[in-house]
Amino acid sequence: MKRQNVRTLALVVCTFTYLLVGAAVFDALESNTERKRWDFLSEVRRNMMRKYNISWEDYRMVEVVITENKPHKAGPQWKFTGAFYFATVVLAMIGYGHSTPVTKAGKAFCMGYAMIGIPLGLIMFQSIGERLNKFASVVIRRIKTYLKCQRPEATEMNLMLATGLLSSIIITTGAAVFSRYEGWSYFDSFYYCFVTLTTIGFGDYVALQNDQALSKKPGYVALSLVFILFGLAVVAASINLLVLRFMTMQQTEEIRRDDELQSASHHVLTLDGEVVAVNGKILAGHVPSGCNDVDDDCVSVCSCTCLGTNNSELLQGSNECRHPCGSGSYRCYQPHSIATSLHVKRASV
Repeated sequence: MKRQNVRTLALVVCTFTYLLVGAAVFDALESNTERKRWDFLSEVRRNMMRKYNISWEDYRMVEVVITENKPHKAGPQWKFTGAFYFATVVLAMIGYGHSTPVTKAGKAFCMGYAMIGIPLGLIMFQSIGERLNKFASVVIRRIKTYLKCQRPEATEMNLMLATGLLSSIIITTGAAVFSRYEGWSYFDSFYYCFVTLTTIGFGDYVALQNDQALSKKPGYVALSLVFILFGLAVVAASINLLVLRFMTMQQTEEIRRDDELQSASHHVLTLDGEVVAVNGKILAGHVPSGCNDVDDDCVSVCSCTCLGTNNSELLQGSNECRHPCGSGSYRCYQPHSIATSLHVKRASV
């Protein structure tokens, strides 16, 4: 099996193993809390229905009204400011789910808009990330030159550290800002920033959904949009470096392996389309005892170099030669006879 196939298979196995481990950990951390919350809510529902003498159908209607009213508590979601925020979330592939189109025309336009906008956004974020990496390389080179380092150029590891540091600064700063404006704890704000900039977008925490911020706090809206766009560009730069680092390691390994194969195999024989080589020596075809004709079923190869070599003794008056490593004689074919009868080609790698 080729090394590339082995690497791909190893990545698939590692990914599924990682998924299994993650599922087991989340199960251990969240399942008991989920069960307790469900038991508590069920008890509250039973008490409420018994206290106010509400039927099951009426209670379901109350649930529907509350659920449908939830997106409207932050004010209008589809005026221009809220629509721009939604378009940004679509283009960035975050998908909070706090507001979604309800009309058929809106859903159709959302699909077409996403098909064009998502590739455009990816290219934009990638381009900005490349410019950030270029700027970081210039800064790192100047710092190294000022510090009189032996290698002033910026390495991939330097750029990864720089973009990682910048991403950490953006997330920690954004967490402090959202904690103040949204009333969340700092940990919850940090969690929101991480989920947003990695485009996971669970939707359990969404900014601009309190006190009609979309219509009454334009400065906060602009700050949130800048955080999303610039933060995604920085994270894209970090991911770009990681992917390039992995691909570079992969290509370097393949080049090294090809060089080893080239240095180890200088000549090869092609037997009816199959390349045969051992330790860089041309293999000589021989016919085992009991075979009268030279055909595909009887032909085999050995690592002796009787094909025009001085290491084997050519028997006088015959086409046989003695194997240099032991006793016995083998049918020795000259290059022209091999090419004619066995369709064997000689090639150089």
